[in-house]
Amino acid sequence: QAQLVESGGGLVQPGGSLRLSCAGSGFTFSNYAMSWYRQAPGKTRELVAGISATGSSRNYADSVKGRFTISRENPKNTVYLQMNNLNIDDTAVYYCNAVDRYRWNEFWGQGTQVTVSA
Repeated sequence: QAQLVESGGGLVQPGGSLRLSCAGSGFTFSNYAMSWYRQAPGKTRELVAGISATGSSRNYADSVKGRFTISRENPKNTVYLQMNNLNIDDTAVYYCNAVDRYRWNEFWGQGTQVTVSA
């Protein structure tokens, strides 16, 4: 069964860094584009970053561009989100998403909490 498991969330001070990981299983990881979404209290879920199946293309929300980096290691079935210079507005539950090129299949992780607080 397809599964995505996030890890690496936690409490960090403003200006600090975290690296989130998402491990996939039960599907052909290298055939899926991967994304990170987040949902902050009182806000809708938003796309943070995405990466193509091969890792050749990346995209970022304007709010995180220059601070966050998405990457993947297909042999490890893992996608990462390196988050630098975190601010309070980055506080949210971060979700990992996988989608195939035809959008026939889509999988979600259960999320990991990131809290940025002084």
